[in-house]
Amino acid sequence: MTDAYSSTVDMSPAQQYQTLRRQLGRRFHIVAVSVAIGDTDVVIERPRSAEELIRPEDFEHDERLPYWAELWPSALVLASSLPHSSGRLLELGCGVGLVSAVALIKGWNVVATDYYEDALKFTQLNALAIARKKPETRLVDWRDMPDLGRFDAVVAADVLYEKPYPALIASAIARTLAPGGTAIIVDPNRVHAPAFTPACEAERLAVSAKKAGSMTTYRVSRSRSSRRSPA
Repeated sequence: MTDAYSSTVDMSPAQQYQTLRRQLGRRFHIVAVSVAIGDTDVVIERPRSAEELIRPEDFEHDERLPYWAELWPSALVLASSLPHSSGRLLELGCGVGLVSAVALIKGWNVVATDYYEDALKFTQLNALAIARKKPETRLVDWRDMPDLGRFDAVVAADVLYEKPYPALIASAIARTLAPGGTAIIVDPNRVHAPAFTPACEAERLAVSAKKAGSMTTYRVSRSRSSRRSPA
C-alpha cells in the first residue's frame, strides 16, 4: 500500500502506530477489545459497530456488508491454533487483523488480504500494537485472484458464509498453497460450509474436517496427484 496510511517507513513501530491511530480515529469511533489467545491477553482495536459502516451504494453494487469490522469467534480459534514458524503465511479475509498479528508474533512472514482497504489499515494498526511490525497487505477480490505466489500456510476464519464462497476459497487455496503446505479454515458451521470439502476435492486438494463445539476446522493440503499451477 502506498497511501498516507502506509507512508511511515522512517518511523519506529510506535510512531507508525500513533500516526495510523490518529488517521483512523478521524474516520471511525474505535473501541478496544481484550481477548485471550492461549495464556496471553491481546487487545484488538476495531470500529465500534459494523452496522455504522454500511454504505447503501456498496450493498446495491454487490451486496457488500462490512463484516470485516467485527471480531469473530472463529478468528480467536484460528489465532490460538497457529504454530510457530518462519514460513510464509497468507490470510484470506484478514478483517481487523487478529490472526495476522498473532502470526507475526509466532514468526510467520505474513501477507494479509481483504476486500476492504479499511480492513487492511486496521490490520496494520493492530499488528503494530501487538507484534511491533506490519504485515504486507493486499486488496484482494476472491472472484479475481491476483498472483500472490505460494505460501507454506493459507488461513482464513469464517469465510464460507455465502453460497459462492466455498468454491472461491478452495480455488484461492489451490492457487496459493505451496507443495507440503497446509491451509487452515475455521468456520462456525455456516449453512454453506459443507460445500467446502467437495469444492476442495474438485481442485484436487486433500481436506479433513474436525468439529469442536460450534466450530469446524478444515485442514487442506495438496493431494499427491495434484499438478495444478498457482498461475
